[in-house]
Amino acid sequence: MVQADSPAAAADGAQPPTPARGLARLARLGLSWRRGWIIAALALLVAVLLAFHAELPNGFGNLGSLLETFLPWLGLAVPVLLALGVWRRSATALVAVLLPTLLWFNMFGGLLTDKSSGKGDFTVLTHNVAAANTDPAGTVKLLNASGAQIVALEELAGSAVPTYANGLAAKYPHHVVEGTVGLWSTYPIEDVAVVDIKIGWTRAFRAHVTTPKGPLAVYVAHLPSVRLKFDSGFTAGRRDVSAQALGDAIEAEPVKKVLLLGDLNGTMNDRSLAPITSQMRSAQGAAGDGFGFSWPAGFPMARIDQILSKGGLTPTDSRVLDADGSDHRAVAADYRY
Repeated sequence: MVQADSPAAAADGAQPPTPARGLARLARLGLSWRRGWIIAALALLVAVLLAFHAELPNGFGNLGSLLETFLPWLGLAVPVLLALGVWRRSATALVAVLLPTLLWFNMFGGLLTDKSSGKGDFTVLTHNVAAANTDPAGTVKLLNASGAQIVALEELAGSAVPTYANGLAAKYPHHVVEGTVGLWSTYPIEDVAVVDIKIGWTRAFRAHVTTPKGPLAVYVAHLPSVRLKFDSGFTAGRRDVSAQALGDAIEAEPVKKVLLLGDLNGTMNDRSLAPITSQMRSAQGAAGDGFGFSWPAGFPMARIDQILSKGGLTPTDSRVLDADGSDHRAVAADYRY
């Protein structure tokens, strides 16, 4: 028997792989396992935050929810760390960067593909039009041209309600406004009821909408705003209480097919919205193309304006509309009943 390291094997040109030869090849490429340990550690930290974001406690400053609001942006660390690893010619760093890369694509890669499946039976839209909207007439024009049959508006200033009511009346003969939220529809609206989301004034309601395909329970909601403060962190307590109240109302809804349209001031990744997101499906996640970020309008960084459904409604397309006079962008989705 000829041994792998025998002279005969060497004569045949066979060079079995050994750690020493592997290190020699890396050395010829200019890569070293001895450099870049700090870069590798940072790559592992990013991987840990991606993989275990749900374990980051919310007890202090709601840090977990803050991270989850902007979770996809952790992916920006990957090309930076990769470039640093190449610059340091560190094999250790380059191997370590593979872990957050794979995790990020596993979590968010599906959002990068177009999942639309054609036109649905009807189109819905939600838009935080902003109390300080700089161009309400332009927003009315945007809404009328959207092709939506059901339109939910949030943050309606009292003085602006006539502008929207008059501007949308021709296309949307049915509408209701409760507090600072409203619903416009080409289909009849009935059985409107305010939903108490525990903030002391009206920012949510439920309505029965009769489409040609059948009935819908449509919830319109604007959950309390969140703030990032130096001394107290991510202040989202009031929003979280409202999310629980809204989730309880939707869970008790007797109509089978349910839509939720509104500004939830949170993303689908945010654990604090679980009372809602655990029972509903995101149109963007199921039928969108890209991340669908809606806020802030000038440079969207998060999807906090949501179109969610339950009860067998099938989203066939989801999209973000162009910026208007609001600090949010409108989002729309097509549904098959």
